[in-house]
Amino acid sequence: MSKYIFISGGVISGIGKGTVTASIGLLLKEAGFKVALIKFENYLNLDAGTINPVEHGDVFLCDDGTEADMDIGTYEKFLDQDMGKDNFVTMGQIYKTVIDKERRFEYEGEDVEAIPHVTDEITRRILNLGKKKKADIVLVELGGTAGEYQNVFYYEASRLLTLKYPNDVIHIHVSYVPTPKHLGEPKTKPTQLSVKILNSMGIQPDFIIARAERFLDKPRLNRFGIFCNVLPENIICNPDVSHPYEVPLILNRQNLTEKILKRLKLPVKKSNLSLWKRLVEKILKKKKKTITIAIVGKYFGTGDYQLRDSYAALFDAIDHASWANEVEVKTIWIDAEKVEKEGEKIIGKPNGIIVPIGWGKRGAEGMIKAASYAREKKIPYLGLCYGMQLAVVAFARDVLGWKEADTTENNPKTSYDVIHLIPKQEEFMKRRAYGGTMRLGAWEAEIKKHTLAYEIYKKQIVSERHRHRYEFNDKYASDFEKAGLVISARSILENLVEMIELPKNIHPFYFATQGHPEYKSRPFKPHPVFVKFINSCLEKK
Repeated sequence: MSKYIFISGGVISGIGKGTVTASIGLLLKEAGFKVALIKFENYLNLDAGTINPVEHGDVFLCDDGTEADMDIGTYEKFLDQDMGKDNFVTMGQIYKTVIDKERRFEYEGEDVEAIPHVTDEITRRILNLGKKKKADIVLVELGGTAGEYQNVFYYEASRLLTLKYPNDVIHIHVSYVPTPKHLGEPKTKPTQLSVKILNSMGIQPDFIIARAERFLDKPRLNRFGIFCNVLPENIICNPDVSHPYEVPLILNRQNLTEKILKRLKLPVKKSNLSLWKRLVEKILKKKKKTITIAIVGKYFGTGDYQLRDSYAALFDAIDHASWANEVEVKTIWIDAEKVEKEGEKIIGKPNGIIVPIGWGKRGAEGMIKAASYAREKKIPYLGLCYGMQLAVVAFARDVLGWKEADTTENNPKTSYDVIHLIPKQEEFMKRRAYGGTMRLGAWEAEIKKHTLAYEIYKKQIVSERHRHRYEFNDKYASDFEKAGLVISARSILENLVEMIELPKNIHPFYFATQGHPEYKSRPFKPHPVFVKFINSCLEKK
C-alpha cells in the first residue's frame, strides 16, 4: 500500500504550498522512492480553463488536455514528470461525480450526504492515484488555507484516512510566521491559531513548515513547538530565498527526508541532490551578459498592482533558457491596452519582444502593434498562441495591405478573416460550450526543412501543448506565402497551420507558434524555442 502525506496551508494564501509539496516530492524521489502528487482545489469549476488568469494565476496545460492550477506546472518542473487529470481535482469535480452517481442510482437509495459520500469520493481519488502510479508515497496538496469553509471536506477526508491507516498517513502544515516591522521579531501566534483550527477538525500536524523572512532561532522553535504540540525538531524553517529552486536544499539541510521516512516507517535513505545543487549554483551565479525582453500582455494589471502569476509558465521558460545561455534576462511588463492608446513608443528598444497567450478584443490592437513594431524594427519576436494569431493579422494589414484584416474572435464581420473558427469550434460556440472545448493538450506537427522552426527543433515531427479555438484561415495561405510569410509547420491530424516565421534574410528572428512551448519547458530541459529566441536577442544586441 502507498503511504500518504497531506500538505495544508495556514494564515495566508499564496504561501508557497505548491513549491513545498513539489520540493518534498523531489526529496523523496531523489531518495529512491516512487512518488505521485495530487492537488485538490476549492472552487466549483470543473477545471481551471474558464478562470481569468488575473483571478487565480496562469492556467497550466497538461499533455492530456487538462487545464489545471499553476501548482501542477511546479510539480512537473521539480520532478520532471508529466502530470494530468489524475493529479488535479476541484470541488466541482467531486460534487459532479457524486451527483452523477446518485442520478444513476449507484448509491442504491441511500440519502446522499457530504459525509460519507463526498469524503469517500475524495479518498477514492487519492487511493486510486497511488494504485495507478504504483507510488510508494502520494503527496496530497490541500488547496486554500485551514479554516475556510470551502475545503472542510478535504480535511475531513484526510482525518478519516489517518484514522483508517494511522501508520501510513502524515500531515504537514505550511504556515506563515510574520515579522512585523514595528516589533522586529517573528510572531508565531497566527500559526498557533491555524494549528488550533486543524486540531478542531481532528488533525494534529506531524510537521510544521514555517515560512518566514529568516530562520527561526532555538528559543522561538521551542516555544512554537509547545503551543502547537509539535517537537521543535519537527518545525522546519523555510525562509525567504532568492529563487524557489533553493527550497529543496533548505528542507534537506534540516533532514526533512529522513524525518518523514522514519515517521512513515520506511527505509531511511538520503536524497541525492547533487544535480539540483549545481542547478541552483548556476541560477545564482552572477551573469556577464544581460538582455531586456518586453512582454506585451493583457493580464498584468490587477487594481493598483501587477501580477506575475498570470504568465507564470512563460516566466519559468524564460528563466530556464536564460540559464542555458548564461545570460541575465530583465523583463519589462507592458500592458497591451497602453500600447493601443499611447502607441509603440512605450515599448522602447528592448532586445526582444514576446506577445503571449490572450483572449478577446481588449488590448488586442496593442498586441498587433507590438507584432508590427518588432517586424519593422527587426527586433527578435516570439508569438505564443494569440501572439501568433495577431502576428498574422499584423502581416495581413501591413504587408498584404488588407487594413480590415482581423480575427473573427474580435471582428466577426471582417472582410479578411485571416484567423477564424474551424467548423468544430463553431458548433461549440453556438451552444456557449466554453469549458474544455478548445483544441487542448499535445498535438503533433510536421516541420518543413530549411526553416527557422527546423533549426530550432532539429527534427521534423514535434509535439506541443495547445489551448485555443481560433486557427489560421487556410484560404489565405497562398497570399501570405507569396508575400514572404513562411508557414513552417502544420498539424499532422488536420493539416492546420502551427508555426509561422519570416526568412532570416528579412528578419533576424520572427517566429510564432500556435502551441505553447512554455508549458513543456523544464529546468534541466529548457525549451529550444526559448533558448533560440534568447540567443537571437543576444546576437541582435
